[in-house]
Amino acid sequence: MTRAPEPRLYVVARPTLDHEAVTAFLSDEETTWRRTPGATDSEELVEVAGRVCYMSFGGRQSPRMNAEYLARLVEQGHHSVLEHASWTFLLTGVTRAFTHQLVRHRIGFSYSQLSQQYHDEREANAVMPEAIHARPHLAAIWQDAVDGAQQAYRDLLDALAREDIELSERESLRLVRSAARTVLPAATETKIAFSANARALRHFLSERGSLSGDEEMRRVCVLILEAVRDDAPGLFSDLTTIEGPAGVEVVLSKC
Repeated sequence: MTRAPEPRLYVVARPTLDHEAVTAFLSDEETTWRRTPGATDSEELVEVAGRVCYMSFGGRQSPRMNAEYLARLVEQGHHSVLEHASWTFLLTGVTRAFTHQLVRHRIGFSYSQLSQQYHDEREANAVMPEAIHARPHLAAIWQDAVDGAQQAYRDLLDALAREDIELSERESLRLVRSAARTVLPAATETKIAFSANARALRHFLSERGSLSGDEEMRRVCVLILEAVRDDAPGLFSDLTTIEGPAGVEVVLSKC
């Protein structure tokens, strides 16, 4: 089945701060921490980690509120502290062409993707790029190519399954699917779980969020920013979204 571009992002894990543990730490160090009302766990986690560097608690704590403290960290380039806050996402409705680009971001990211080697892709969806979806004369060409590739995949699976392959059942299945999957198009829909820390996400969004020629990447970047900005506005306050080409939002830095 062919689908129009519609990535879905699920946040399955968020940063949390163990306030009892922080209180115990402060007690042992005979100091205090003036917290900012309304600051989220993500924001306080980064603040605590940053203050540990200079033990700027108690009488050494500046009058800055959490948002100001985090903004100063970002402004001064102290981005390593942002690595303590991380999120885990599930992403669906994207193409393998997209994930080939996504997984190039290695530092601060971890990935687990649907395997075409172990998952039967006979009924896999294909995602039609908006640039083609909006042009019916091109959509017909695209659809014919995708249908042909998917039928070839099914035919190869069936033909290889009838061959006498001298391997265990598990390894035989691996061989069959590994061989057949090579004809599947990059438009094949996939699912991927990934985790990333705030520093890595900021870099990713800044680098990828406004690529005028990659609509799928822009769509995903907007979803990520909207999700993490709700959890930690102080860590992403300098990033925003505006309407870009073809009405699709893009991520831009306010600076």
